[in-house]
Amino acid sequence: MKGIVSFDIDMTLLNHADYRVPDSAMRAIEQLRKNYYVVLATGRDLDTSYSAGYREMFNPDAIIHLNGTKVEVGGEVIASHFMDRNLVERVLHFAEGKSFAVGLTAGSEDYFVNPEYVTIHDMRRWGSSDRRFRNPWKLMEMEVRTMTYIGSEEGRKQVEEAFPELRLPPFSSREGADMIELGSSKAVGLGRLCTYFDIPIEKTVAFGDSMNDMEIIEAAGIGVAMGNADEELKAVADYVTTAIGDDGVWNACVNLGLIEGTNREEEDG
Repeated sequence: MKGIVSFDIDMTLLNHADYRVPDSAMRAIEQLRKNYYVVLATGRDLDTSYSAGYREMFNPDAIIHLNGTKVEVGGEVIASHFMDRNLVERVLHFAEGKSFAVGLTAGSEDYFVNPEYVTIHDMRRWGSSDRRFRNPWKLMEMEVRTMTYIGSEEGRKQVEEAFPELRLPPFSSREGADMIELGSSKAVGLGRLCTYFDIPIEKTVAFGDSMNDMEIIEAAGIGVAMGNADEELKAVADYVTTAIGDDGVWNACVNLGLIEGTNREEEDG
């Protein structure tokens, strides 16, 4: 019976220091395919223009998009959850005039209240911003699964306090957060895949680095926190590997017996 190995993307597979995926991580994924379904479990929507390239790069067997609110196998969506429209409306009103942005990206277009804070974020991170901002109130006519918060930690806490039906696990950079309805998570998505593939949860391994990985790290048979992960995540993980830039994915896969090879740390030593 095949197992499942799931990976977060940002700062688990994709190193934000150079926006590259370590070669060792790609080699590990190729070896894993022999005995495991390879799954991407991300806060991103890999159907947007900004993220679609990662679908092609990793060629996963399944994708847990948007923190478990869209689960896909072989191009078919097998599970989906949408936010309550009244909640979306209240969040948009709350954000008006605040010093943070709230909204989402759909396809190649961006729907944000206070979009200037998204531009500031992009310029700080990439030195450019090519967003196609549209009227955020169009979201009231769209199917919204999760939203995105861009701003300071102080603003993130304001939103969480105002909306107890939401949780806002911060990005590893602490420059924003996912906005997720309670009851949705990557772990829920993993459970859907276990049912689909008829695999017990004990036969799963999940890799992650930030707070939106908390539930899946706890739920998986083996939860792996990257060496660069949040300390809170490391505390609940079954295994803490080296950092993304120190072959963390490869080393964990070798040390846990998921693939054959040599621990890169020992090799370097």
